[in-house]
Amino acid sequence: MSSSVPRLVVAAPSSGSGKTTVATGLMAAFAARGLAVSPHKVGPDYIDPGYHALATGRVGRNLDAYLCGPELVGPLFLHGARGCDIAVVEGVMGLYDGAAGEGELASTAHVAKLLRAPVVLVVDASSQSRSVAALVHGFVSWDPEVRVGGVILNKVASNRHEAMLREALEQVGVPVLGVLRRAPQVDTPSRHLGLVPVAERRAEAVEAVAAMAAQVSGGCDLDALMGLARGAGALSCAAWDAAEVVSSPTHHPARSDEKPKPRVAVAGGEAFTFSYAEHTELLTAAGAEVVPFDPLRDEELPEGTRGLVIGGGFPEMYAAELSANEPLRKAVADLAESGAPVAAECAGLLYLCRELDGQPMCGVLDAGARMTERLTLGYRDAVAVGDSVLAAAGTRMRGHEFHRTAVEPGAGAEPAWGLRTPRRVEGFVQRGVHASYLHTHWAAEPGVARRFVERCRTS
Repeated sequence: MSSSVPRLVVAAPSSGSGKTTVATGLMAAFAARGLAVSPHKVGPDYIDPGYHALATGRVGRNLDAYLCGPELVGPLFLHGARGCDIAVVEGVMGLYDGAAGEGELASTAHVAKLLRAPVVLVVDASSQSRSVAALVHGFVSWDPEVRVGGVILNKVASNRHEAMLREALEQVGVPVLGVLRRAPQVDTPSRHLGLVPVAERRAEAVEAVAAMAAQVSGGCDLDALMGLARGAGALSCAAWDAAEVVSSPTHHPARSDEKPKPRVAVAGGEAFTFSYAEHTELLTAAGAEVVPFDPLRDEELPEGTRGLVIGGGFPEMYAAELSANEPLRKAVADLAESGAPVAAECAGLLYLCRELDGQPMCGVLDAGARMTERLTLGYRDAVAVGDSVLAAAGTRMRGHEFHRTAVEPGAGAEPAWGLRTPRRVEGFVQRGVHASYLHTHWAAEPGVARRFVERCRTS
């Protein structure tokens, strides 16, 4: 099977060059033309896809060659891009920056090659003129397999500055596809882990995305960018399908005429904004009824809850409000005490602790959590230390840590994972609870969703 969904990868020489502004603005500008736009983000980041979803009206999806493996990048891309007229992929860090010590693995360049997609290089031109030619020439020539199809110049000061930049780039032979002036209204606020998520500032985020669309529409050649996207190579792989991958020789997703589907509650709202769309799709394909709830506002778990998934987010910003919702904290503790499956990642781990920055939490785990000055960030190779509701002992998965909090102790009597680098155990497994700092992508190991739902049926 082959597919040639028109697509662009938006990259940059380094972080802070304007990738998010350009990528989100392009998505919104193409959508405003009536096109169905598929939004994607290279790497594990959860926040940018929220802005992408706002721009396109479609779920923002991640493409991570480390978490999922290079072989899944194409299938997951095609899954997200089904029925779309164009796909825009926002890169991560600098174009050639990948997982530490792993060469090009998981870099924007790596994903662009896997997708056979042309790259648009966003260059912060605020402090240079003729030197831009040397910079762009270096990025164009570094890896001949990466096709840089054009440049968008960002933070250009004036018409004279623009003329100097264009003159310099004529020598490189890479077309200038857009020129953007400084525009404070497109800026999005940041804090300790990056941009503030859309869920926490929806009205302002809508205005920011509209400003990005206006800036990109006014400063970029959308027709030329669409033409470049149409030149992407065909992909000789099939689209990822949750129902196919979650099945096994001894298991098939529940049909409507079989026993009732177990209800799995999934935390959301402003405090729990980090999740991969494929997790819900896998749970559904495995036979669960997925029901969202908001720990900030709902005083009860959804009626009939048989399992609970609490992903990442910013509970540290809402510790007082989460603590004040005593009825829900008790409901979560009671569910965990009953032995029902509970999967918690990062923010979910903090919520299950005794306390977070002195505020009482659910008390499921005999551990305390607090904010710190230290950023913990990086990919991890992990192995399941023992059996749990998510994985059998010895199951290997790759994950990602990204937090400025600490939990003491860092692991329970039965840890969740053993990590290779840094070498340590972390997380908690007790009864039906699996809680860890590690963010994992279940598409890499769909048996996780199947096992979790089966435990929901039998617990």
